Amino acid sequence: MLRFDETCYHRWRLGLGLVVGVETAQGVPLTVTGVAQCKIMKADELLCTASEQFLGKSVKEIKSTILQTLEGHLRAILGTLTVEEVYRDRDQFAALVREVAAPDVGRMGIEILSFTIKDVYDEVQYLTSLGKAQTAMVKRDADAGVAEANRDAGIREAECQKSAMDVKYSTDTKIEDNSRMFKLQKANFNQEINTAKAEAQLAYELQAAKIRQKIRNEEIQIDVVERKKQIEVEAQEVLRKERELNATVRLPAEAESYRVQMIAEGKRKSEEGKAFVHAKLLFVDDASERKRPYSRVLYLVLFDTSLESESVTLYSKF
Repeated sequence: MLRFDETCYHRWRLGLGLVVGVETAQGVPLTVTGVAQCKIMKADELLCTASEQFLGKSVKEIKSTILQTLEGHLRAILGTLTVEEVYRDRDQFAALVREVAAPDVGRMGIEILSFTIKDVYDEVQYLTSLGKAQTAMVKRDADAGVAEANRDAGIREAECQKSAMDVKYSTDTKIEDNSRMFKLQKANFNQEINTAKAEAQLAYELQAAKIRQKIRNEEIQIDVVERKKQIEVEAQEVLRKERELNATVRLPAEAESYRVQMIAEGKRKSEEGKAFVHAKLLFVDDASERKRPYSRVLYLVLFDTSLESESVTLYSKF
């Protein structure tokens, strides 16, 4: 005995065995065998359903339950089909059984993975007779078809030969026409190519001349700029030399001239001062001035041209 959790994820191969004497829609009894692949579904709700149906049962009992369901549907479907339909399209028959049986086994928590018809035969030689009749019909049709095919082949061969000759003549004519058109177009193309080459060469030479002229203009412009720079440098050099001349010659000369001028001016003022002092002394010696009282001593300081100081003191006379 297997527990449910040991079987819930297993896949089983179920052999239906012999389903004997099942009458078809024509009343012909058939014997059918098949194989089904089944497993328990994994969805929680369906697992619960499978648990209710199969918990505590053996694998053999589970297989038996599923087989009975599938065989019942197989018998029901065979009763709606003809022998020819069952024999001719087994895959469609198996798919129909699986489609009809799937809801029933699904309600038990079982999923049909595949269902295949292994063999179909009958005990009354219906399929054999049907095969013989079909074979005779096919042979008759084949003989008639061979004769008709031979006749049609002869007609077709003649038609093909005629068509081939027509095609050949038409092809030869087209080849000649195309060859003539090709030569004409080739001559036109060569003329166009030569014209294009001449125009391209002329355009190239014109463009080259323009480029050379542009380069020459740029070179002249560069020469002008360089000449301007050179003139600016020369002007700066003249200014520098002018400043240097001012700093080394003119300014010292002007300073020396100014110094000599200041010395001469000093000497002149010194002489004027001395003359003024002497005049003042003479004025003091005057009799009227001698009677005038003096309360202080007057100092007069003069500077001569050599910047040496000389003092003259006048004393008040009482």
